[in-house]
Amino acid sequence: MTPAPRKWPDPTTALFALALIAIPLSVPAVSTAAETPVTIIARPIESFRGRAFGDVVQKLIWRGGLELKGPEDFGGLSGLTFTDPEHFVIVSDRGQFFTGTLEYSDGRPQGLTNVTMSPIRNSHNVPLPPNYSRDAEAIDTIFRFGKVTGVRVGFENLTRVADFDLVDNRPTGAALEVPIPHWLSDLRSNRSLESLCIAPETSPIAGATILLMEDFPDQEGNHAGWILGRNEGDPIAGPISLTADPGFNPTDCAFLPDGDLLVLERGTGFLSFNMRIRRLDAAGIHTGAVLTGQIILTGAGGDIDNMEAMAVRTMPDGTVRITLMSDNNFNGWERNLLLEFELIEVQE
Repeated sequence: MTPAPRKWPDPTTALFALALIAIPLSVPAVSTAAETPVTIIARPIESFRGRAFGDVVQKLIWRGGLELKGPEDFGGLSGLTFTDPEHFVIVSDRGQFFTGTLEYSDGRPQGLTNVTMSPIRNSHNVPLPPNYSRDAEAIDTIFRFGKVTGVRVGFENLTRVADFDLVDNRPTGAALEVPIPHWLSDLRSNRSLESLCIAPETSPIAGATILLMEDFPDQEGNHAGWILGRNEGDPIAGPISLTADPGFNPTDCAFLPDGDLLVLERGTGFLSFNMRIRRLDAAGIHTGAVLTGQIILTGAGGDIDNMEAMAVRTMPDGTVRITLMSDNNFNGWERNLLLEFELIEVQE
């Protein structure tokens, strides 16, 4: 499928040199040890859609949530991943990594501890300058041979994808540029690359990366996307799209352990936000596919906020948790929320 205003290039030649390579030459060097401890205050959220902890909400189980408050820089939370069941990495749209531990009490989120903030760096190991190049919107954990080796980050405005090494569950060092098609890297908008997720071994496209645009249509009016192959010339690489419904745009995606794909979508209502999650069958995720799926959760009003981030992980007890986060856009009327749900094993 092709975005209406542009033509798809040949995926074997559609590689680009990330613009962030050139950025650092005019930016003064900053200490590479800029890791700042951050104290986060967490207020428990007891219910969702009127349901108590442990109750079924549509096709998920409500497992509690938190309203998070921190220093001025703690905000713009746009992407979330876990490097293990406890340790998280968040990206902000001001070019920061937040890392730490999500603590639990009686199975429900209790707070964020050992939180640090560090700048996202470009390919010259220099913090991104304070401009549109900082707009990180999505993140996922990279696994190789069953082991965590790094994280992959998607950016909008200056649209690009980059990998980062992990040390003690924290991203570190210079960005390693990931080639993406020219039509995608040519986008210069905050409506471009919003969702990024890496397929697990159970997926027919194992190891590939799904990229979904927030509000950039293909020729049929669907949300345009792309499957990044595992290497140059990978035959599984190519276009993919998500059916568009009026009022909703994708803000993140995450794969379930069985290879099914979840897509988080955001909408706006009267003075509030709407949200929903779609589940898409693993067998239907391939080059040229138009994804539709089944809605498994919706939310609106005071139960949610500007929901932008989603992560999936398997807990030590074998249950699968889905964690959502909101972006407060650094203003006083939006909140940083963390909402958590458990996957119901048998879907209707």
